[in-house]
Amino acid sequence: MGNVTRLLLRICTFAAGICLVSTSAFGQASTMSRGSFDFNTDGVVFQSVDSSTRIIMRFRMQNWATYTTETDDIDQDINLSAGSMDFAVRRLRLRFGGSLYDPRLTFNLQLSFSRSDQDWTDTQFPNIIRDAMVFWSFSPTLQVGFGQTKLPGNRQRVISSADLEQPDRSIVNGAFNLDRDFGLQGYWRAVNDDVVVNLRGAVSTGDGRNQPSISGGGLAYTARAEVLPFGAFTNGGDYFEGDLAREETPKLSVGVSYHHNDNQTKTRGQLGRALYARRSSDVVYADALLKYQGFSIYTEYAQRTSDNPITYKDTTRKDYAAVFVGSGYMVQASYIFPSMWNVGARYAGVDAGDQLAGLAEYQKQVNISGVVGYYINKHRIKANLELGTNRFTLRNSGDEVQHSLYTRFNMELGI
Repeated sequence: MGNVTRLLLRICTFAAGICLVSTSAFGQASTMSRGSFDFNTDGVVFQSVDSSTRIIMRFRMQNWATYTTETDDIDQDINLSAGSMDFAVRRLRLRFGGSLYDPRLTFNLQLSFSRSDQDWTDTQFPNIIRDAMVFWSFSPTLQVGFGQTKLPGNRQRVISSADLEQPDRSIVNGAFNLDRDFGLQGYWRAVNDDVVVNLRGAVSTGDGRNQPSISGGGLAYTARAEVLPFGAFTNGGDYFEGDLAREETPKLSVGVSYHHNDNQTKTRGQLGRALYARRSSDVVYADALLKYQGFSIYTEYAQRTSDNPITYKDTTRKDYAAVFVGSGYMVQASYIFPSMWNVGARYAGVDAGDQLAGLAEYQKQVNISGVVGYYINKHRIKANLELGTNRFTLRNSGDEVQHSLYTRFNMELGI
């Protein structure tokens, strides 16, 4: 972790240097042309005198404490004293964004510094770079981007983890999300009589973020369409959870996505451990979001298919790696009181496909959770307490059930 620490110190030193230079500029003669430095609701903002260059710096941290206890039988008494505790910095991010030289030329740069944010388990190296994207806006409705960022998959994945109403995304997202990839993306938005249509597409490597060049691999193709029949959400509310804006009229967004990964190299496409041979897969998503006067209801469905998902290390067939095929569904609902207290609940299930029969992955998981929390400064500063249960049905063991309970305290702070 020494290299990570040194890199973080260098970045912070660089940012501090920018601040010192900007502050020094304010002390010079007023006749000199200079830009501006400000700290507002957007973050720390540096702007040139003609506003053509505008850089926003933000950070955020997420800390949580989780207690979990398990039993092999749902009818068996659970021994609370035999549980386990987990204290973690779940996320620690530094983000830069804005425009350079021309307001139509924008960028997004995001770095991560917590171990759970860096894919240590699968990659065995600190995968610091999350986003490194350059965009060009041809018009107010058409934008093209090049670089590494999230693919336009399921809505909950595209929503920032800072804008969730529970401490983390659902198990459906964990099993089927596309995460980030390097490639070319396009965005188009049309408005006709208050009906909004969003179209997004991407052509990417299919191997995930910060991966070395892999010879013989195919590309990944992603497309997403959204329809907002009752008009746009207030303040972009279709891409943050919870009805913080307390919509005065009902707002609805329905989305579908399709993703094909040709000759992928990992068990979950852009994520997961390496396969022993290349496989191709298809993922489909459908989701819907409704908000009205503090109430929010969100649901999504996901399915991944592959013709031959299992790969083996050698002919002994002892060591394997398989594309995770199957389906998942989730529904969550919440209400935010005018006092900014909120309550919410989620039901989610993931069911492995029959092609995985005989493997450890061949099981069904159901997660039920509830949350109560308080928005101190909307999603920027918040705290919540989650209570939940996970139920695993082991298909290879006569549908044996394993059951766990957990409680999690979550605190988030950022600018």
